[in-house]
Amino acid sequence: MENSTASDDFSRAKNKARMQTIMNALRWKNPNLLSFYEVTSLIKPKSETYLGMRTIPVEKIIGSEGRYHDFSAAFFPKREMLRHRWESIDSAVLDNVILPPISVYSLGGYYFVRDGNHRVSVAKSKGVEFIDAEVVELDSQIPLKPGMTMKELRAAAVDYERKNFIEQYKPDYLPMDEIRFTTPGAYPEMVNHILVHKYYINQDYPYEISFKEAAKSWYDNVYFPIVNEIRKQHLLSAFPGQSEGDMYMWIVRRWDEYKRVGNKNMTAAEAVRKIGRETGRNPFARFARYLKYYLQKLSKR
Repeated sequence: MENSTASDDFSRAKNKARMQTIMNALRWKNPNLLSFYEVTSLIKPKSETYLGMRTIPVEKIIGSEGRYHDFSAAFFPKREMLRHRWESIDSAVLDNVILPPISVYSLGGYYFVRDGNHRVSVAKSKGVEFIDAEVVELDSQIPLKPGMTMKELRAAAVDYERKNFIEQYKPDYLPMDEIRFTTPGAYPEMVNHILVHKYYINQDYPYEISFKEAAKSWYDNVYFPIVNEIRKQHLLSAFPGQSEGDMYMWIVRRWDEYKRVGNKNMTAAEAVRKIGRETGRNPFARFARYLKYYLQKLSKR
């Protein structure tokens, strides 16, 4: 009887996963669990603390270290291959067997399962509010929330990096309303560009210039000339969803590639014009980029 009940429980939970996936897709909500490694690659925690055994809210478990493809965002099972393990845990619960605690990472007040994904799924299906867990806490300055998409998390990471840059460098000497990025890591990379620019300027100066002086020179002599050429070539129309700052970063990388393969004297403006010719030559390639962009946009919701 218990095995039959466990089988029915799994089938109901799997149907819930299917229905929630459909409804979330219709509402443009995230249908999947968050991947712990994808999240930490954006957040980049700097330290971890072992908190030991805790009782945690099941509703605050929003991701998994390794099984995020197997369960829905609400932690219901999506795959038939999960049935045997899921049913064995459900049967144990029906027999009032005390199960070992799960193991989780705590990040921003929410949890990612290290071990015990099936136990969490069974708890979810039975409406259990709390579960015992061994907790390792990672530091995070970026807020998380249930149902968060990787697109939203990337945007939060970019906002955090922008805020850090503004707080650290007080860049009232730069037009920050104009300088915007949509890719995590871009603001720290911009700082590196300014520091490299500062290094080369200092080769010809009798004193070391300040970061502020270097940043103003970088904007006037590097960033703005490239962005101005981007505008002349109408490159943003070929790359929907990108900002001028994103295009600047991409072009600088391509410029370096051009110089490495033999065009050592190529200027930034020449690199932009070359890219403009390459992107504008083939209308089918441009359509493919548009299509790729929108498919990626849909998949990241």
